[in-house]
Amino acid sequence: MKTYTPTAKEIERRWWLVDAAGKPLGRLATEIARILRGKHKPMFTPHLDVGDHVVVINAEKVALTGKKADQKQYFRHSGYMGGERFIPFRRMLEKHPERVVELAVKGMMPKTNLGRLMRQKLHVYAGPNHPHQGQRPEPLEL
Repeated sequence: MKTYTPTAKEIERRWWLVDAAGKPLGRLATEIARILRGKHKPMFTPHLDVGDHVVVINAEKVALTGKKADQKQYFRHSGYMGGERFIPFRRMLEKHPERVVELAVKGMMPKTNLGRLMRQKLHVYAGPNHPHQGQRPEPLEL
């Protein structure tokens, strides 16, 4: 029996619209990562990008459970000695709400060239408006 591998012309990409308002960040990110990888499709292949595009709106209204909103910090390093920076979750949500969702999804994707390629299909917007109406994204209920 031969193993089935989809070809480039067999891969059909859809667009999904996710409203992040009031949703827990981790649960939202796992579902988005699943769609980006294509694990929801029967033709899923680990070494190919068969996933769909995901548009996330209202990223500024994402929620965290428990005390995580006060305790969570993001780490950055400049590469120089003593160049580490810790950014609290609340400040990151105020200044760059899109980055909060992008970093959560990034942590759940493969850390390879293929993972970076899959992450390009993620489009995150802080407010309710997005420029992808032409693709007619279907609402995705989580």
